Amino acid sequence: MDMMKLSNHLCFSIYSLSREINKMYRPFLDELNLTYTQYLVLLVLWERETSSIKSLGEALYLDSGTLTPLLKRMADRNLVNRKRAADDERKVYISLTEEGQELKEKATEIPVKLIEKSGLTKEELTTALSDFSGLLDKIQDANSK
Repeated sequence: MDMMKLSNHLCFSIYSLSREINKMYRPFLDELNLTYTQYLVLLVLWERETSSIKSLGEALYLDSGTLTPLLKRMADRNLVNRKRAADDERKVYISLTEEGQELKEKATEIPVKLIEKSGLTKEELTTALSDFSGLLDKIQDANSK
């Protein structure tokens, strides 16, 4: 295998796949006036209701420099509340507003529509998700050494 050939680079294949998946999301998220990253933040908050910026960053693999302006824009749109911890003003907690919570109902169909649009069966999706989760775990282990 010629490792200097672009198509033989795993990182490029994953990067390209990610871009294509984001394209699939775009029309559904445009209807909700959300970016993909804002949608990911909402997914975490719909699960947890409240999260510190640090915890949110860990869940999404994003640093606070990326999250802070994103969360400010979401707060400006009245999707989330930002509140400093009383005991430590360096900690900021993010929670959903009523509007952010209501958006969940409108977003519920997005995963179903994406699966249909992708042409994947549920079994193929399950296998791919498992494979990519396993790959992520291996890469994280390699990076931590």
